[in-house]
Amino acid sequence: MLSKPWRLLAAFEALFADKIYRHRSNKQGDQLAIELYEDLYAIGNSAKFRAQIEEARRGISLSNVRVGIRSRRGDGTLGEFVPGEPVISVAGYAVRRGPVATLDIGVEVKILNKAMIKQVNERITSLKKQAEYFVTGRDGRARGNPITIAVVGVNYADYTVGYEKERVYRTDGKTHAHPIQEAKATEERIRNEVVPKYDETIILRYKATNDEPYPFDWVDASLAAREYAASLVRISSEYERRF
Repeated sequence: MLSKPWRLLAAFEALFADKIYRHRSNKQGDQLAIELYEDLYAIGNSAKFRAQIEEARRGISLSNVRVGIRSRRGDGTLGEFVPGEPVISVAGYAVRRGPVATLDIGVEVKILNKAMIKQVNERITSLKKQAEYFVTGRDGRARGNPITIAVVGVNYADYTVGYEKERVYRTDGKTHAHPIQEAKATEERIRNEVVPKYDETIILRYKATNDEPYPFDWVDASLAAREYAASLVRISSEYERRF
C-alpha cells in the first residue's frame, strides 16, 4: 500500500491490477501525464503554478502539441492557452485542457514490462528524441525553457505473460527472459542515458505478472511514494524559478 494515494501512482497501478496489461495502448502515457499535473497542483509547492491553473491561463494540450509548431507528440504537454480558444474543464480535475501556444512542462512515459533488453535501445532513443523535441520542435529552433520529465516503469516480476494479438506466452527464463533477470540492467541504462537528458526522471519499479488474477505490487511502495513526492517538490521549485 502507498503511504499517500498520489494520483499518478494510483493510475499506474490501475494499468495492471485485476486486468490484462496491453502495452500497445497509446493512451496510457497521456493519462499518467494528466495525473502528474494534478499531483503537482495538489502538492501546492509552487504558488505560480497554482495561480496559473486556477486562473485558467495554463493547462494541458489535448493534442499534446503547440499550436503552429511542428513537433513530435509527447505524452503530456502543459503550456499557456491560446487566447480566445475554448478551454475544457473535466470533473474531478483541477487542470483544464485546450490548445496551447507554449510549452512549460513536457512529460514522456515509457513502460518496460517484458523483453526489456530487446526493447531498451529503441525506448532510450525515443526518450532522447522527445527530450530534444520538447525544447526545439522539428525545425531545431529552441523555444522557451520547458521543464522536461521522463516517467519510466521497470518490471521486476519473477515472470510475466505476454499478449500479442492471438498469441499468449509466459516467460521461461531462457527463450523469453523473466523481467527480474533484466530489470537491474535496464534501470542502469535508463540512469546512464536518459536521466542526463531530462530535468526529472521518475523511475517506477513494480511487479506485474500479467497472469490471472493479475496482481500488482511495488518493489518498495514507501520508496516509490517518497521518491515521487521528492520529484514533485523539485519540479515545483523549477516552475517557480523558470516561470
